[in-house]
This record gives sequence, C-alpha cells and structure tokens, in this order.
Amino acid sequence: MDLQESVRKQNGILWRVYKHVIKTTAGKTSNLVFSPALINVILSLIAAYKSPGATEEQILSLLKASSTDELNAVSSQIVTTVLADSTASGGPMISTANGFWIEKSLCCVEQSFENLLETSYKAAFKQVDFRTKADEVSEEVNTWVEKQTNGLITGLLPPKSVTHLTDYIFANALFFNGRWDKEFDPSLTKDSDFHLLDGTKVRVPFMSGDFFSYHLDVYPGFKVLSLSYRKGRCDGRTFSMQIYLPDEKDGLPAMLEMLASTPEDEDTPSYRADIGELKIPRFKFGYHFEATEALKSLGLSLPLERIFHKSCIQVDEVGTEAAAAAADVRVGACGPAEKKYDFVADHPFLFLVKEWRSGVVLFLGQVLDPSMH
Repeated sequence: MDLQESVRKQNGILWRVYKHVIKTTAGKTSNLVFSPALINVILSLIAAYKSPGATEEQILSLLKASSTDELNAVSSQIVTTVLADSTASGGPMISTANGFWIEKSLCCVEQSFENLLETSYKAAFKQVDFRTKADEVSEEVNTWVEKQTNGLITGLLPPKSVTHLTDYIFANALFFNGRWDKEFDPSLTKDSDFHLLDGTKVRVPFMSGDFFSYHLDVYPGFKVLSLSYRKGRCDGRTFSMQIYLPDEKDGLPAMLEMLASTPEDEDTPSYRADIGELKIPRFKFGYHFEATEALKSLGLSLPLERIFHKSCIQVDEVGTEAAAAAADVRVGACGPAEKKYDFVADHPFLFLVKEWRSGVVLFLGQVLDPSMH
C-alpha cells in the first residue's frame, strides 16, 4: 500500500465534501472547521464492519480505494505514524485515539473484526449495555472524548442521540498543538478592518511581520500562503497551515466552487511569488454538526448511521491549537517569482492544516468573521 497515493486519491474529494458540509449545515453564514482525517477513518471503519446494502462499495468508490484492506492500512498508518506525537523531539504535540463501544447482547462480532480494531485502528474495545443504560454510555463516550482532546471537545454526543436501539459507537479524537516555525511578534499585532461577505466590516487583531523565507502560490483569482510549524528533530514529517485567500473581498464562494469543480488529476496553473505585506487575523472558534446528511449527498447510503462531529481551533502569534472528535452511532438494522504580492487576509478565506509527506489533512475550515468566538 502506497500511503501517499492512497491519501492523494482520498483528498481528491476534499473540496466536494467541504461544499456539501456547507450546504447541509450552518456553514454558509459562520466560521467552520472539521477534520477530514477523522471522517475518513470513520468511513473506513464502517466499510470494514460490512455494513448492510451497498455501503461498503459506495465508500470504496468515494474514497477511491481498491479494498477495505487498503482503507484499513491507510487508517493504521495515519493513527500510528502520521499523527504520532513529536513533542519529545521539539515538534507539534499530537494525540489521536479511537474507541469502540458495542452492545453486549450482540453475538455477531467476529474475532477478526475485534482484532482489526485493536491492531489497525488501535481502538479500545468495550462491551456495554445500550439496552438499559444508553444515557450512561453516552456520557462515558463524551468523557472519553473530552479527555483525549485535552478538554477542548465537550458534549460530542447530544442528548438522546444514543438510545436503547443503539448497537455500537465508534468514536475518534484528535488534538494538535504546533508552534510556528517563525513566530509572529505580538508587539506588531494591531486592530484593523476585516471585510465580511455582506459588505460590512469588523475590527479584529491582525498579526503581521517580515517573512522573507516564505512564499505565495499565485493562482487565477486567489493566492495560497503556507505557514510551517516547527519540526521535530530527525522527524521526516512536515506540518503546515495553508491559507486560501481570494483576490476579491467577496470571492470565497467562487473560489470554493472552482476548487470543488477542478478534476483531481488536473493541475490549476500557478506560479510562486515572494511576499510583500503579510497580515493574518487571529481567530478562535468551534463548530459542530451532524455529518450524515453531507455524506448522503455525496452518494453514500447510511440508513443506520448518525455521524456527529465537533471541532475547534485557535490561531495566534505562537501557533495553532486545534482539536476534533467524531462518532458514528449505529442503530440496529510553478515558475520563478516575478514580483512580490501582499497577503492581507482582511476578508473571508479558507484554511487547512496538513502533513505534507503523507498529504493527510488534519483540519479544514473557513474564517468568515474572526471576531466570532
């Protein structure tokens, strides 16, 4: 299994998924962040569980995988290698965890599936009593998520989302805390106008500085800035945040439409340029939604599933702290730079946090109003 190639194929639907998340949630009018990596791991597990109907084939088609074995291998590499903690070597603090809670009266759990959970997904396996203690199990899962995300994600499973009819819950969690390779000077942070999509403005703190070692990728209608996080010693991984900034103040919807409609095997023409003025707003927010409808609109049949997702992110002069958790609740049945370009992110933009060697996208989101926390 070639991890980079498998992840590249999965990332081919990244912007389509994002569009459907916006369409089926409140994302049209709010800041948004979620974890594609966690969603993909959950879909891989659903396929491995041999869900009824055509779900397995639909997931394989959506993620462009040849088999569930490939999906399991990719998930295993993400959990054990790509998202391994690098705090000891000076890199980002990362933690990820999977857990599986199943109704104790069910007798159809094969030993091979339990082994798969423990070996490939590194998931804690626990038999519980959904039939008479559903609320207690829901609280247990929420407490587990809160612990795994250092207290940042609370109440992942809403009240009454787990009932006596629940057969299993597969939950995963991700925590990331990375310092910029070159931190912003807090004394240079100044309030300035941020232009909203409706034409109004808000005053928010903007970070700025001289980043001669960084560059922009200039595309038709937008620019992309990559900000690297500090690497661990002898660590082959490279984590960074990419910010997609449209040229027009109200250009976010058109930029997203272009990204989502570009075939995965087609490269958008671009060139590399140096940075003139650099200004990025500080931002901090959370977002929660039920992902099931977005996935159904992509062609998946998920008659027995409810997939909940909750995430948060904070970006400041030092770096980025972010966390996410998701749970599947199953009910039975370029060229040389020619000139410098300013990168002033004073209007809505997209961002993602990515590990470059593998291509795994940890977080993906948008900032419509950085004054909203």
